[in-house]
Amino acid sequence: MNTILQKKFTVERDDYANAGMVSSAIKTTLRQVGVDPKVMRRIAVASYEAEINMIIHAYGGTVYLDVTEEGMIHLIFQDTGPGIPDIEKALTPGWSTASQKARELGFGAGMGLPNIRRVSDEFDIESSPEGTSLYLTFRVEE
Repeated sequence: MNTILQKKFTVERDDYANAGMVSSAIKTTLRQVGVDPKVMRRIAVASYEAEINMIIHAYGGTVYLDVTEEGMIHLIFQDTGPGIPDIEKALTPGWSTASQKARELGFGAGMGLPNIRRVSDEFDIESSPEGTSLYLTFRVEE
């Protein structure tokens, strides 16, 4: 796997004022390298949902973007705690542990992980009390 582009972004806990900034930066970066708009839309949905989950549920984290020469886009979202106690429940549409504050701001409908899984070509998630890692892959060619 030959990486032709790598970027790293930081997401802060409870940073609702900047929600969407990382996913917007990812979209801008991919537009600059000529990624198909249909693929970009799917990546934008996944990255926004994952970023919001980090803001709402985690203690902050890091997002890694890798674009390979082979036409694959890899996104890794790694956060620090508290983890997801039941991943199967978290993947159930409508199930949410979002705070009242998040819900009042219009977040926390329980569709984040189901939407991310739906739009990704490859989806893997690992979680423990130390944090959650979400691994996503998108093929540049649809």
